[in-house]
Amino acid sequence: MRAAKELLGELSYQVLQGDVNTPVAHLVYNTKEIKEPCLFVCIQGAVYDSHGAVEEIVKKGARVLVVQRPVSAPGHVTVVLVEDTRYALALLSAAYFSYPARKLKIIGVTGTKGKTTATYLIRSILEKAGISTGLMGTIEIITGKECIPAGNTTPESYVIQEAFAKMVENGCQVAVMEVSSQGLMLCRTAGIPFEIGIFTNIAPDHIGPNEHGSFEEYMAWKGKLFRQCRLGLVNVDDCHWRQVLQGHTCQLETYGFSQEAQLRAEDLELVNRPGYLGVRYRLSGLLEADVEMDLPGRFSVYNSLAAIGVCRHFGIPREHMAAVLKGAHTKGRIERFPLPRDFTLLIDYAHNAMSLENLLLTLREYHPKRLVCMFGCGGNRSRLRRFEMGEVSGNLADFTIITSDNPRFEEPLDIIQDIETGIQKTEGAYVKIPDRKEAIRYALEQGRSGDVIVLAGKGHEDYQEIKGVKYPMDERVLIRQILEELGWEHSDKG
Repeated sequence: MRAAKELLGELSYQVLQGDVNTPVAHLVYNTKEIKEPCLFVCIQGAVYDSHGAVEEIVKKGARVLVVQRPVSAPGHVTVVLVEDTRYALALLSAAYFSYPARKLKIIGVTGTKGKTTATYLIRSILEKAGISTGLMGTIEIITGKECIPAGNTTPESYVIQEAFAKMVENGCQVAVMEVSSQGLMLCRTAGIPFEIGIFTNIAPDHIGPNEHGSFEEYMAWKGKLFRQCRLGLVNVDDCHWRQVLQGHTCQLETYGFSQEAQLRAEDLELVNRPGYLGVRYRLSGLLEADVEMDLPGRFSVYNSLAAIGVCRHFGIPREHMAAVLKGAHTKGRIERFPLPRDFTLLIDYAHNAMSLENLLLTLREYHPKRLVCMFGCGGNRSRLRRFEMGEVSGNLADFTIITSDNPRFEEPLDIIQDIETGIQKTEGAYVKIPDRKEAIRYALEQGRSGDVIVLAGKGHEDYQEIKGVKYPMDERVLIRQILEELGWEHSDKG
């Protein structure tokens, strides 16, 4: 038990009623998780506002309420008013878990693309160098001894601080995390003393209801990270980097292909062999080295430069970094599945028009005999996304296989029809196969020498959501089953 005042220590607040010395045992912000006696933080969300549920919250055991507008509460309950309860939750959570972020070196990665891969590359290099490193992002939270599936790219502040506390307990020295614009806007990362912040790139995304009102607003929220870190590593090849970094308070280091970059990639070579796509380049500037990666495309180079830029500050030898980068992979991000055939099979998370376009343009640079794209679209999401993705694949792929993704509460055939509407605006050849396993089987059976086949949309996901139920479905498992059924020998080691 602690006095509420201890948790409120770093906040500006006004006591509307009661006593902040009231003892509490728990910090809670979800009405379904109330434990007695607790300090409860009322959050005004896009759909639900717990300020309107005070009677229920108190009845379940709340002894202290933190609110951002006055509420009516019984006399025995302490009510504390703050300007923003989301910001308050972040600082309360840090205090509740005894400020674990202060015991770690925190690395934050923000940008439209590349966050997931960059975080995994950084963690791989540090871990191989003997620096225990936790991770938090789109795929999972790694606390040193456990891996927890992620719910959000940047989770709620309480979850972040709880994860940091587990990392400290498990002996981690560093934590690397994806920092989304939503996470920054909703104060989930407030109070975190970032050692290094990374800007990968930016393009219009997450703009609309309940997200960002404009591209300018989106950039402004991304830039918040660079008023909260000691050092910023910035991709200077992105034309918007100065706008994003406007008002920054950190030191800056730059990376990219540009001659003005302090950490540069030069003499880029695309490596293309049957069943294999990679890149090779010369690192120059702050470090000199030859780097090769088993990942395709220029964006793989950018991600590796970001990782090198971070790990340089931890004193990792360049030879060690190059060795780790050679074999580094991220689940569901241009993930190559080895086949006993001379065509390339890739799994990727691209699930909107922009990410699919970038993926297909990258793969086209390798001049495949045919570029085959299989994808579906999620249900209960914008229909416009389906039209756009259909048009992108029709224009950039030589052949498209339209299938099902997460239909949720929609009919798969209705979603497929929308994708078909988009692809019919192009001259692209396509086929519709609603069953995803059968679609993958078709792609493999029709594969030709020199083809590049990409299964897009699911990436790291290992389920398919239908009518509110998540059924197990991992594309890697499906591929192995199909290869066995076809009698093809295979090795996951490549």
